[in-house]
Order: sequence, then C-alpha cells, then structure tokens
Amino acid sequence: MIDELELIQSLKTEASKEKAFRLLVSAYKERLYWHIRKIVVTHDDADDVLQNTFVKVFQNIQNFKGESKLFSWMYRIATNESITHLKRNAKHLHLSSEEYQSQQINKLESDVYFEGDAIQLKLQKAITKLPHKQQLVFNMKYFDDIGYREMSEILETSEGALKTSFHLAKSKIEKYLIND
Repeated sequence: MIDELELIQSLKTEASKEKAFRLLVSAYKERLYWHIRKIVVTHDDADDVLQNTFVKVFQNIQNFKGESKLFSWMYRIATNESITHLKRNAKHLHLSSEEYQSQQINKLESDVYFEGDAIQLKLQKAITKLPHKQQLVFNMKYFDDIGYREMSEILETSEGALKTSFHLAKSKIEKYLIND
C-alpha cells in the first residue's frame, strides 16, 4: 500500500508529479472504475468517466486540502463526473436521467463486459429504479463496503441521512425483487 501523505506531496511537487500520478492511477483505477461502472452502467461510459476523473484529479490536486482521505476526494470527483455524464447523455437524447439509465441497463445483456447472471441483471434494474442519492448510497454500502463516516465525506451528507437512504433503498430493492 502506498503512503498517502507521501503520494500527495509528490503529486504537488512539479518534479515528481507525473511519476506520482502514474502510481495514483495504478493504485486506484480499478476501485474507481467499478464505482463509476455501477453508476453509468456500461463499460465504454465507465472508461470515459474514469479518464475524465483522473484528468480532474491531475488538474486539481493542488486544491486538495487533505480534509478527507485522498481516495474519498477522488471518489467524490468520480461520483460527480458520473452523474454529469448521465445527465449530459440523457439531455442529448431528450430523456430524464432515470430513463437514460434504464436504457443503459437494458443494453447490459448484450454488453460483452457484463459477466453477471439473470439475478445480477435484475438487481441492477432494481437499483436504477431508485433516486440517484439512494443508488449511490446503496452501491457504496452494499458493493463497496464503505462505512457511513467515509461515505459522509464523499457525499457531503450526514451519517444519519445516509443510513436512512440506505434502508429506504434496501426496502425498495427488496420490494422490486419480490414483485417483479
């Protein structure tokens, strides 16, 4: 595991910035990819958003104040980039973000990068029926096993609100899976 403080210092130093950035990408690309993929659904979109995320991280590392973990800060950037991507694509197609995301879920069955079975596909469909905030909270807690404290830093929301969102999301997903 890399030392976060040392990495941040290297990222903020012109002489070591590029090497440190390659190390950062190597260390975090897979976790960020799967977080993004759960939001934007398709592999190609996830790749695009991941690239945009790392560009933003590189461009804005000087502004990182260290008030949260570096990964939490990058996770927040990835989340915001993912939501922006969904909204932009939905607007381009004259759809709501939810309609666009449903379309993307329907494409999963033919996506060569999707390795899930029918149950996983059904779960993904249930998740897309949730409001965006509940989707994020559910994915972060259920799939990424992120604690409420860290999630609070990433989403800039109170832990109590996050717990409520998770339980509401869980109930809605259970209802969808039982009734569908």
